[in-house]
Parts: sequence; structure tokens; C-alpha cells
Amino acid sequence: MIKIYHNNRCGKSRAGLKLLEDSGKEYRVINYLETVPTFEELKKIIDMLGIRPIELVRKNETIWKENFKNKTLSDEEIIDILLNNPKLIERPIVINENRGVVGRPTEKILEIL
Repeated sequence: MIKIYHNNRCGKSRAGLKLLEDSGKEYRVINYLETVPTFEELKKIIDMLGIRPIELVRKNETIWKENFKNKTLSDEEIIDILLNNPKLIERPIVINENRGVVGRPTEKILEIL
């Protein structure tokens, strides 16, 4: 089943959810701000996205700029930061079986449907 890691306050995330609704496919919404993934889950998501953890960070967020910008951090440290500050996770993330995309732009979601 398709999963969307969603933040309802984000316009891009709402657009991604609408795209899934319109697709007619079954999907599950995971509000990752309330249901934060485990370290292993997030690591697996990052692997499915084919990116490094730093690429999943919303670098314009104040939390990042004030606390972590310009620091040398390992991939594991970045994953821990994301888990402790889920607002920093780029969104929406859509997973279909073993493939995933960050839905920015929203049309990228079509690549895995």
C-alpha cells in the first residue's frame, strides 16, 4: 500500500495528498509530526528515496539555522536531529512498495504510482 508522510499545515503536502486521492489508489496517511518514525524506519525511508539524510532536511527552518547549520554532522546524527525535530523533515514523502519520492514538485509522486 502507498504511504504518504504528511503534514496538513504544508501546502505541498496537501497537494500531494490530493494527487493520491485523485489517483484512486489505496493509500495510508502518516502524520509524521504525531507519529514520528523510528530511527530504523527513517533510515529505510531515506534508503528508498535514494538520498543522503542531509537532503531530507528543511534547511530554511529556524531550528536548523539556529542549532545545526554549518556543523559537521554524521548521517546518524542528522537522522537523530530529524527524529527529535520532525518539523525539519522535507514533505510530503510518498512510498510505494520499495520506492519513494519527496513530492516537490508534486508531480514527482506520479513517478512511483
